[in-house]
Amino acid sequence: MRGKRFPLWGAVLAVLLVLTTGGTALGSGTHGANTSLAAPTAGCGKAPTLTSGTYTIQSGGKSRTFILRVPDGYDRNHAYRLVLGLHWLGGTSTDVATGRTVETGTWAYYGLQRLANNSAVFVAPQGLNNGWANSGGEDVTLVDDILRRIETDLCVDTTQRFALGFSYGAAMSYALACSRATVFRAVAVQSGGQLSGCSGGTQPIAYLGVHGLRDNVLGISGGRALRDRFVRNNGCTAQNPPEPAQGSLTHRVTTYSGCSAGHPVAWAAFDEGHIAAPQDGAAGDSGSRTWLPAEVWKFFTQFRTSDPSPGTATCRVTSTVTAWNTGLTTNITIANTGTTAIDGWSLVFTLPAGQTVTSGWNADYSSASGQVTARNVAHNATIAPGASVDVGFQATHTGNTAPPGSYTLNGTVCAMTASAPK
Repeated sequence: MRGKRFPLWGAVLAVLLVLTTGGTALGSGTHGANTSLAAPTAGCGKAPTLTSGTYTIQSGGKSRTFILRVPDGYDRNHAYRLVLGLHWLGGTSTDVATGRTVETGTWAYYGLQRLANNSAVFVAPQGLNNGWANSGGEDVTLVDDILRRIETDLCVDTTQRFALGFSYGAAMSYALACSRATVFRAVAVQSGGQLSGCSGGTQPIAYLGVHGLRDNVLGISGGRALRDRFVRNNGCTAQNPPEPAQGSLTHRVTTYSGCSAGHPVAWAAFDEGHIAAPQDGAAGDSGSRTWLPAEVWKFFTQFRTSDPSPGTATCRVTSTVTAWNTGLTTNITIANTGTTAIDGWSLVFTLPAGQTVTSGWNADYSSASGQVTARNVAHNATIAPGASVDVGFQATHTGNTAPPGSYTLNGTVCAMTASAPK
């Protein structure tokens, strides 16, 4: 509704401490140019068990919840974008998922669900005490756990994960930019501050900052400081971007120059206060008149993927699982089916939920759960055309002994043969 303010408590925000986050990263790697090869998850090709609704998950010894929105007409063989929407202080995941705080139907997931038109999976986690204090990194860990739960079951493009939020939700989006820069493709930080910590904070990530000139809850100077961290991380040319005049009720968007490939920084300043849906020419929130969702969606969708055509893969991976009690081994054969030698390789795959790598052979493994990367060692760095290498790992499990659902070698999705667990 026009003029309606979000339920934010400035006095509470003023006394929040800046917390240092922790946790183990879900994945590794870097983002390159704007067009990259889709990297699908283990849920691709599977009949899903998850549908749109509210789910409970155990994370860090606590019972947490999230709301999931699966696209209408979901295609198990299509890798979808994933958008994480984080609520403000005093807000809820339901507020984000339904958009009821501004205008129901136009503002779900900060207005992006309507623009996505069933092209993305949307997720709204619920913060503890309706906020994102992220004590000891527990909220970052929650995001890790939610992604594993969803991506084991649904087909998601891991090069197309995005996070956004307003106020405290923006602070949490910023914490993810700092600690999960290789997990999320881009973030949008709307009227945020450093309230949820910034563990790491040295890697580049595509960053859109949005802030009101007259924000008296989380001042724009703090938003500029958040932005400038990623101006530096992304190698952009430093500047003081132009902002609209106070009293103009307009906005101005600046895209930085000189940023490293695939890591743009944009800054959208608007003449208003601490509101989530600013509109030009009038005061207050308006889900139907605001310019902001279109700017965020344009920023996110500039990172397009190229889906591999059937039969064009130049690698094949064969995996065999042998399981017992609470343990298993997975033997993997990587075959070069192309016409040129592979000189140095990195194999990325996502473990089914509940599996944790304890040891491996013939490769260096990074990340013990979730998205895992196996890199060549000295003696098997080269795979000639028609040749193959054998690697493998031992893991614990909690009942799910399935092999990974997909493998990506040096950015190429491999054809795959997987045997049933023995």
